[in-house]
Amino acid sequence: MYGNILFAAGGSIIPTILMIGLVVVVFFFMFRSQKKQEKQANDMRNNLQIGDEITTIGGIIGEIVRIKDETVTIETGKDRTKIRVLRSAIRSVDVHASDKYGTAPAKEVEPKEVKVEAVQATKKKKKKKSDVAEDIVVEPTEAPVEEVKEENN
Repeated sequence: MYGNILFAAGGSIIPTILMIGLVVVVFFFMFRSQKKQEKQANDMRNNLQIGDEITTIGGIIGEIVRIKDETVTIETGKDRTKIRVLRSAIRSVDVHASDKYGTAPAKEVEPKEVKVEAVQATKKKKKKKSDVAEDIVVEPTEAPVEEVKEENN
């Protein structure tokens, strides 16, 4: 039965093999180019720098001001609105920071841990109520009280 289907096209198996081979080659090139594009996109997203001007998949254009793990904070517009987006939402880098500034700006650095040594606390003397009253000094103002009230209104 299978022999009849293979030979029905022209009495030979060669056209059928060529057709199958052509389909395999087309799929090979499609998957290869798709993987190449994915690799380029991942490299671009992993090499982002502060100061790069980017475009997101949604069409938002902005400048990177902070990079943190899988999120990127961008600054958009004249009013400097900050938006946090995922790295995977970045479509392209329009202007690299190195092209814009000549050299790449310094990357944001996480604060280092600081060891705090034990500090000995000292007790302060408690002030008496009479001592507190001596600390307060009231100086009279030259302007009458009524004038001050009018200025505040």
